[in-house]
Amino acid sequence: MISHQEEYISCFKKSFESYHPVSDSSWKSIEQLIRFKKVAKGGFLLHAGQVARNIHFVCKGLFRAFYTDIEGNVYNKIFFLENDYPASTVSLLLSAPSVFSIEALEEGLVINLDFQKYRQLIDKHDDIKNFYISYIEKNWIIEKEQREIALVTQNATERYLSLQKKYPSLEKRVPQFHIASHLGITPTQLSRIRKDLATK
Repeated sequence: MISHQEEYISCFKKSFESYHPVSDSSWKSIEQLIRFKKVAKGGFLLHAGQVARNIHFVCKGLFRAFYTDIEGNVYNKIFFLENDYPASTVSLLLSAPSVFSIEALEEGLVINLDFQKYRQLIDKHDDIKNFYISYIEKNWIIEKEQREIALVTQNATERYLSLQKKYPSLEKRVPQFHIASHLGITPTQLSRIRKDLATK
């Protein structure tokens, strides 16, 4: 039995309904799919090359989605904190191997939902379908486009400030090199940016 299980389920429901309200009957159907999973620091929710099977909800912990290029360079694609939904959506939708991995940077606890069973609920419940549409629009269309635009229009300092605004606690929880990797710069460059901002 996971301690504070009901509290985590309540947080999950609150997050879910922030996208679209669901009826009691629909929520009961979702609750039947809930499976808790503890993840050790350095453990993985998904490995590159693996086909994703689950949607995850972070109850506690910090995760990163990252990929490694053919030269061995690592790029942190995105961070997932509490109340976020780590997943490889492309892998889930296509039943294809994921191009990135999802690793726990802290000891964590997630709620897993079997994606195929969840898709069956989408076909049966319009409110769950509307959540799914709202989530995809916000996180995989709007935010993805904004990140892509920022990458080519903002300099490293501007991207760093945007990251700080989105994840205020991140720097206290991860080593500097992880943040530098996400920004596409070296730790030395990040250190210089932080020093310059501190003197302003």
